[in-house]
Amino acid sequence: MSEHVKKATEKMEKIISQLEFEFSTIRAGRANPAVLDKISVDYYGAPTAINALAAVSVAEARILVVTPWDAAALKAVEKAIMASDIGINPTNDGKSLRIVFPQLTEERRKEICKQIGKYGENAKVAIRNARRDTLEKFRDMKKKSEITEDDMKDYEKEMQKLTDKNIEKIDKVCADKEKEVMKV
Repeated sequence: MSEHVKKATEKMEKIISQLEFEFSTIRAGRANPAVLDKISVDYYGAPTAINALAAVSVAEARILVVTPWDAAALKAVEKAIMASDIGINPTNDGKSLRIVFPQLTEERRKEICKQIGKYGENAKVAIRNARRDTLEKFRDMKKKSEITEDDMKDYEKEMQKLTDKNIEKIDKVCADKEKEVMKV
């Protein structure tokens, strides 16, 4: 396997792990601390991740509790959560924040599934772009007579297999997340 194929493989693996991270931040009706991963708090002038300045725990199936280690940060954390796109306002009891995830409506579940489909399609495009970039490198090598026509065909087949395998992974990850979202 050439170094170009190795680089393409690594790039495709990163694309899939990024997709899985994106899916972990989508709320599916149950409390999941990962929905707060994208939110940063202005903490003494520096953007800081919520999980870096507070304990985030699941109290019940649909309730997250965020307890800042520094009580002075409570208001800033509350403000950051309200300004985020998760669409839930936390309840402040003076020491911690309680975030209650409402049961998702059928309509909202379908919206989330569309969003999952878009993320999946974007990941597939990125995989295909990685394949295209790698094949262009091989074409350049062939023009410079660094590889033969047969090598070129072998690399094309190998890249196609790699692309197909990764697109199947994306389809499976998307299907699993959609199943999780649609489960009542």
